[in-house]
Amino acid sequence: MQTGRRSATLCLGPTKASIKEGEFKGVELSFMGLNNQNLHNLLFRGFLKPWEAYTGAKIAWIDLAQADYNPRLQQAIATGTVDFDILEMGAPFEGDVCGKGLASEMPDWVKKQIDIDDYVDYLKPPVGTWNGKTYRVTIDGDCHNFNYRTDVFSDPALAKAWKDAGNASEWGVPKTWQQVQAVTKVLKGKKFKNQNVFGYLDAPKPWGGFGFYFLGSRASAYAKHPDDKAWLFDIDTMKPRINNPAWVRAIQDVIDALPFEPADQLNADPNTTGFQQFLAGIGSMIPWWGDIGQVAKASDTSVVGDVVGFDILPGSDDVYNSKTGQWDKLASGPNHSPNCAYLGWGIYVMARVNGDEKKHKAAWSAAAHLGGKDLSLWMVMYPSGFQAHRTSHFQFDEWVAAGYDKKYITSYLNSQLGSYNHPNRAVEPRIPGIFQYYSIAEDELTKIFAGKVDAQTGANNIAAAWEKLTDQIGRERQIGLYKASLAV
Repeated sequence: MQTGRRSATLCLGPTKASIKEGEFKGVELSFMGLNNQNLHNLLFRGFLKPWEAYTGAKIAWIDLAQADYNPRLQQAIATGTVDFDILEMGAPFEGDVCGKGLASEMPDWVKKQIDIDDYVDYLKPPVGTWNGKTYRVTIDGDCHNFNYRTDVFSDPALAKAWKDAGNASEWGVPKTWQQVQAVTKVLKGKKFKNQNVFGYLDAPKPWGGFGFYFLGSRASAYAKHPDDKAWLFDIDTMKPRINNPAWVRAIQDVIDALPFEPADQLNADPNTTGFQQFLAGIGSMIPWWGDIGQVAKASDTSVVGDVVGFDILPGSDDVYNSKTGQWDKLASGPNHSPNCAYLGWGIYVMARVNGDEKKHKAAWSAAAHLGGKDLSLWMVMYPSGFQAHRTSHFQFDEWVAAGYDKKYITSYLNSQLGSYNHPNRAVEPRIPGIFQYYSIAEDELTKIFAGKVDAQTGANNIAAAWEKLTDQIGRERQIGLYKASLAV
């Protein structure tokens, strides 16, 4: 934390250029965000200490666990009782927050201070905007990339076991979900470095809506056809696709893989799979956000720093065509569709400060300091939970100068660039209620994975609940916002 505070102090130049010392004396701001993995808000405290000391403002903190975040935010939205001035929030919630007029529009001086044009293309408008107005200071980029153990997939004994199981292909890192399933089944019961070796690690336990992304990463290559921008709902009707053959196949994959994963995997949420299993040497493949690559190399809690590799998510030998109802095999080979899950965290200022000029300026100054260009580079290099999100973050030599191995960091950053820039990436809709859809799905998926209903029945139950929610929110409005979010 001291390192972060020193970095924040060194990055105060842009604040000092526009704010006088002590200008916000007497201003008190409340800030709501995550405390996941002792990061997020706990880092922001250190970053904003020197800002508080210079400006005279004081910040009160509302810290939330990941699973509690969506319910707490939804409560504030539904009841109109926003009790925070600054909010750490992901772009998917923009439909709920900006669409209801709860956020403050970004002043032009903030755009200049944070160098907003430096953001990677997929995080530029419409992301961060609503009805043409800008609301978000981006502090994170998001996609699920594929994390794997290079030592497992280069081991001669495991290569022999793979051949002995009747596989004609060479032993190596899976490139499709079909291969992921085959590898996971072969590795069950095998030993590697005197430990049980496992293949893919699923995260079936609900996680406040955020766990749905992990099923999404299994489904995107099956469900996101290159000729169709949509993959969650039909674009003209908002009819859910969650119960179509592509999504049902992904759900069935989890059911089929769980018996080959660690014994209590049914009770593993994504924090468990990422931080307690994969980084601790259990399992050889997981999808996750960029946190794993940062922590694997830069944290004492990791034992896999020298043996982890990265790629875009696996593809599929075929892809479901929702328009024809058929599975297509593409002439170009396996279908890939990286899941750009959550579109990154951002800092938002609430409209409740708009009536107080001093408080408004203070809140935006705090947001601009957290989202500053120099501080952002430190954040994405440190195991902060934030992924590269600016074009300037992809200068590989700067990472090497900071102590990262060239081969490692090239693999890590290319897995993100390859996801952000993929022509068939699966982009999430910024529509009202999106996390209500995800939370409904998580509740039903729990029943499926526990064996209470089969994959198709459970998926049908999710689809029926999603239809009801769409009607509650307003179908015609949702269709319009869904099309806008996919730039159709």
